[in-house]
Amino acid sequence: MALWVFGYGSLVWNPGFDVREKVIATLPNYHRSFCMRSVHHRGTHENPGLVLALDEEAGATCQGVGLAVVDGTEDATLEYLRERELISSAYLEKFLEIRLADGRHVEAVTYVVDPHHVQYCGGMPLEEQAGIIAQAHGGRGPNDEYLYNTAAHLSELGIHDDDLEWLTARVRRLTA
Repeated sequence: MALWVFGYGSLVWNPGFDVREKVIATLPNYHRSFCMRSVHHRGTHENPGLVLALDEEAGATCQGVGLAVVDGTEDATLEYLRERELISSAYLEKFLEIRLADGRHVEAVTYVVDPHHVQYCGGMPLEEQAGIIAQAHGGRGPNDEYLYNTAAHLSELGIHDDDLEWLTARVRRLTA
């Protein structure tokens, strides 16, 4: 049985593990948003950035990618993902059913935000998000680079996200 991972942010363009199959996928009852403060990768404790997370919401959907892990690398992949995604315990690891574009339904490792964690900041206005993203910088680089890469790669896949497109345009104006 293949191990699948659901990617909705940086995993779309930088999975960090060997992928056997990549398919557009939809996750029900969650939406992608900049609802988690980043104090490691895209910001610092003194000057937090924002990263995308999946926020639970009944009736919502999130389009991303289903990534099938190369056979035989499941344990190493999970170890890598846990080190990467669970760095501050703001994400929860869940195995959730996703619908692949070809009609298959598979269970996928999915990292969703813990709404009770101190780094959670759901419901922040887009203008405030843009201001933070425009100036934050962390261990993996500038916060705006994360936004631009994610938006560009989703667009290349034909995945439309109104908020990311608005944020991309606004942050470009703020940093010009």
